[in-house]
Amino acid sequence: MYKNILVPLDGSKRAEAILPHVEGLALQNNAKVILLQVVEVEIPGGSGPFSELSRHREKVERLTEEAASYLFKIKAQFEQKGIETITRIVYGAIANSVIVTAEQENADLIALTSHGKGGLSRVFYGSVSAGILQQVDRPLLIIRSRRPIL
Repeated sequence: MYKNILVPLDGSKRAEAILPHVEGLALQNNAKVILLQVVEVEIPGGSGPFSELSRHREKVERLTEEAASYLFKIKAQFEQKGIETITRIVYGAIANSVIVTAEQENADLIALTSHGKGGLSRVFYGSVSAGILQQVDRPLLIIRSRRPIL
């Protein structure tokens, strides 16, 4: 049923609560897993000194390296279990980046955890998952993560 499962992660243990569910689905369906991390950075204003741009570039490079290292570790765990896994790092607004990546990767399913913070609909879904839910054109698997996972 599912051949390409997109898994947005933010580096937190709460987000990783989706991984056992994804593992089961991937093994049952012989599906490929696409691990995604969105690097969300603000672009500095154009009137600042060159040093601000340099610091911004260094920050983006550092965040990208951290994301690559993080995703590589999870990818290795999935591949040890025989699950085809790729990683993607994209830049931009989180919800939109997840949706665009799902389209680009032809994802049959987007699987994520909800952090469940603030707002009425966000109490149930979390702001990122609520944003995705409102715009997405494909199935979602949302697992609510209520407490920090140690």
